Amino acid sequence: MIINKITSLPRNVKTAILLASDIFFLIVAILLSFTLRLGYLYFPPGFLENQITWLILLSPVIGIPIFIYFGLYREVIRYVSSKASWSIVRAVGLYSVLWGLISMLSLGLDPGYPRSVILINYMVTLIAILGSRVLARYILSKVESLNQKDKQETIGVIKVLIYGAGSAGRQLAVGLNQSVDYEMCGFIDDDKLMQGRNLIGYPVISMKEVDYFVKSKEVTDILLAMPSITRKKRNQILKKLQTFRVRIKTLPGLSHFTKGDSSIDEIKDLDIDDLLMRATVASDDAPLVTMTKGKVVMVTGAGGSIGAEICRQVIKRSPAILLLLEFSEYALYEIHQELETICSTLKSNEKLIVLPRIIPILGSVQDERRMTEILQTWRPYILYHAAAYKHVPLVENNLSEGIKNNVFGTFTLAKVAIEQSLENFVLISTDKAVNPTNSMGASKRVAELILQAVSAEKSIFFESVNGTSVKAENNTQFSMVRFGNVLGSSGSVVPLFRKQIKNGGPITLTHKDMTRYFMTISEASQLVMQTAAIAMKGKNKNASQVYVLDMGKPVRIINLAKRMVELSGLRVKDENFPQGEIEIKITGPRKGEKLFEELLIGNNPIKTSNPKILKASEDFFSLNLLQEKLQTLSFAADNNDPELIIHTLKELVVGYKPEKNIADLVFREQNK
Repeated sequence: MIINKITSLPRNVKTAILLASDIFFLIVAILLSFTLRLGYLYFPPGFLENQITWLILLSPVIGIPIFIYFGLYREVIRYVSSKASWSIVRAVGLYSVLWGLISMLSLGLDPGYPRSVILINYMVTLIAILGSRVLARYILSKVESLNQKDKQETIGVIKVLIYGAGSAGRQLAVGLNQSVDYEMCGFIDDDKLMQGRNLIGYPVISMKEVDYFVKSKEVTDILLAMPSITRKKRNQILKKLQTFRVRIKTLPGLSHFTKGDSSIDEIKDLDIDDLLMRATVASDDAPLVTMTKGKVVMVTGAGGSIGAEICRQVIKRSPAILLLLEFSEYALYEIHQELETICSTLKSNEKLIVLPRIIPILGSVQDERRMTEILQTWRPYILYHAAAYKHVPLVENNLSEGIKNNVFGTFTLAKVAIEQSLENFVLISTDKAVNPTNSMGASKRVAELILQAVSAEKSIFFESVNGTSVKAENNTQFSMVRFGNVLGSSGSVVPLFRKQIKNGGPITLTHKDMTRYFMTISEASQLVMQTAAIAMKGKNKNASQVYVLDMGKPVRIINLAKRMVELSGLRVKDENFPQGEIEIKITGPRKGEKLFEELLIGNNPIKTSNPKILKASEDFFSLNLLQEKLQTLSFAADNNDPELIIHTLKELVVGYKPEKNIADLVFREQNK
């Protein structure tokens, strides 16, 4: 097709064609103006001997530079906007005035030159210049639409409804019209005044009409474009949409649209928050700023799910220095690059006046000399200890390494913190530390016991890194924060379920009655920081501070799986619905896995100033007695003796009920 050949021409060639057409329109417009005014087909008598001929030929000399100045040749014709149209109106107006002045000065009172031609010329030229572009845009859009249909027939198309006929919805619809991947079918809106009307060519329907529309138009996706609604309202909408066999997807916040940052490429699966079906916990920002602004903050395990999110929360609150400690080179690189980007964005939006220093440090918390050097060099005000092995089966299979990292890494870091007079030390713990059935949970409980024991001592004797015995005054505020599963973390079921759904199933569950406490990464991280502020406010450094996050009601994992399937536009395949697409398969409990998790060892939680944070008073060993047990545990870990490790853990951890069969891979291979 000739139109396709024209659109494929180089930019400068297309600009030349547009210039030539404008020159033609300028000349013809004047001839037509005289024709309309005089009532007959006009052509200047005498041709080159007539002054009017030269005025007609002068019109492009006057008009084209003006058009260039107003940017008429920078616009892409197929996307001519109202702003571009206004530029054409002004450019043609200025050209008409200048041409009229020159013609009046040249012809004076010549009776053959009616003055009204100037006004007629303006209108005719405007119609010609603007009309040619509107017509070209129409033709190009039609051709593009035909091309898109051809491509859609080849590659398939996603038919969508947009929920929300507001600003975000309209902008999304405009973007969809430019895509070969999507076909826009209409809007859904709760506003009765909008329902039954057409918006940019598409019908606006009510929720009652969605079922008919989905079936008749073969809609496969509903895109949520309501960035300003509350979480409660959003959950109500999702509950209604769950009944339809469509995928539910969402967009970034409205701020992305206003900054021009958002596009149809950012259409994505529902946020993790939407899977909880509850409002996320609001956080008081004032104490977070107090604990962070202008301070040196250190995060261990900075590349992990929780550690990385704490870093993101810290960087938004203007620390002087943020120290990232990570054992994995790749994870450290990733979080460092991400935080640098966040800082640049906050700086450009004037939300950060002074950019914090972000210092990436490779190292292990088990390396006492390395930890001592870091704390001596930067003197952090607060340390968030998130570094740990947390995957239950992997720790079971590699028992000695789990103990070394989770137990003795914490002990080493606590010792260095006291020696270097660190003010605040926050341990990220887990609900699996309560009455554990696996060694990962037991190791985290021992880490808690270590901090409880050292925090009860006013002064402690340690062996320093150079081998000498040192007495250190304990001026460090230790606190431990215990919470359950984090949605979207590297070990969460959500990424696994999404992958299984994408692959057509089955979704694998270990038990149909499995329940877990859930929070989003952002909720958990902010509450961890709130806990540090509460612990500091208490000003009781020589006390065991174990804090527990109120995570609401536990969630049945099978219900979470079903919800994810339904929000993907699919149905669960079971005995009640055998034609479903995704089967849920029960595989049986894994080593050390519990059906129900607990958050408290006792039943006497104490309220704090934050209703979502409780303080637990739990029994612990004295430091002297604990150190004796830790020596045995250290010997067992160094010699890879899982039987002795488990025996010692049972002596240390109340309620620890390990599996009868040892899962450590090396031990099992050696004892075949």
